[in-house]
Amino acid sequence: MRIGLFGRLGSGNIGNDATLEAVLAYLKAERPDAELDSLCSGPERVTERYGVPAAQLGWLDGSGPVTGPTPVRLALTLARLVLGSVIDTWQIANWVRRHDVVIVPGMGVLESTLPQRPWELPWGQFVMSLAGKVFRVKVAFVSVGANVVRQRATGWLLTKSAKLAYYRSFRDEQSLGAAQKMRMAGPSDHVFPDLVFALPSPPVPTGDSIGVGVMAYSGGTEDRADAERIQESYTAEMTRFVERLLADGRSIRLLIGDEADEAVALDVLARVQSARVVYESFTSADELMNQLGTVDTVVGTRFHTVLFGLKLGKPTIAIGYGRKHLALMEQLGVEEWFQDIRALDADRLYTQFVALQGERDQVVSTIDQRLQVIRDRLDEQFAELNAVLFGGRS
Repeated sequence: MRIGLFGRLGSGNIGNDATLEAVLAYLKAERPDAELDSLCSGPERVTERYGVPAAQLGWLDGSGPVTGPTPVRLALTLARLVLGSVIDTWQIANWVRRHDVVIVPGMGVLESTLPQRPWELPWGQFVMSLAGKVFRVKVAFVSVGANVVRQRATGWLLTKSAKLAYYRSFRDEQSLGAAQKMRMAGPSDHVFPDLVFALPSPPVPTGDSIGVGVMAYSGGTEDRADAERIQESYTAEMTRFVERLLADGRSIRLLIGDEADEAVALDVLARVQSARVVYESFTSADELMNQLGTVDTVVGTRFHTVLFGLKLGKPTIAIGYGRKHLALMEQLGVEEWFQDIRALDADRLYTQFVALQGERDQVVSTIDQRLQVIRDRLDEQFAELNAVLFGGRS
């Protein structure tokens, strides 16, 4: 059995790599005889960290920047895009046909909440699914996120890639509903929780600091012209919130969910200039969970920073840049502890934080009860994968 793992893996996003880790654990337990490899954004890291042979996804990702006068630069950029699309199409199709099963392990691969262009991952996923159809390879989107995509070309590519797949499941009801509106989903598609919940959790010690998760957030695809202002506004509000916590005598641990977020963490650290605010670099899910073990409460932005906080049973406030944050909080029964990033207000965030401390015991109890349900549902997800991908059911 030849199984391929596809997607934006090994690129520095801790949540994406954690979903890969969960699927690898499942495959090594259920299909120990399988030959595994990956077509991904960070092949060196995937091979080094997980021992899985990997190749580069996206020819342009491995090429340097275009320089020169503006007309020349534009012409060269266009030429590279065309050439890159041809190379990627050939490489992806050739890679898919060598497998029996190709799995896209979780992630928000059917979303447009963060900037992406149609010729990037949307095109790659479309080619992957189309090749799966042509070469009779079972392509599976497993517990993925989706939303209603407004950009026409991106939406068309994501919809076609999902519809051509052999199997689909979605990580929350909001994702399934959006997929149905986009006509991505079929009548037999199910909702199963995010795959990261399947990872083992380390013993959680008692911490007394506050975990504040920051992010390199500059809006969505439609906000490119205003990206710098959006990032500054977000950073300023998170800094104000940290200063309010410091005024209360709190200690703060800054957290990230992607390597791109580190610059924001260092920026906040420089602005507040307090010995009671710490940031320690990390790059893996285990390291993130270990740092979360030292905190009492989590206030997070990056989706999987929020998810890991909830996974460890921590009282958590989510700052959401997409409906997926609210859907996650609803799954855990704590949806009132949410704030939309586009209307982020440090004073309101502080008020929510104080209120959360007063309801801490009830919140922790609710999270613990929901986590057991989530674990049971993920057992069902893996049983369904066994039947659909490896049991011969069409």
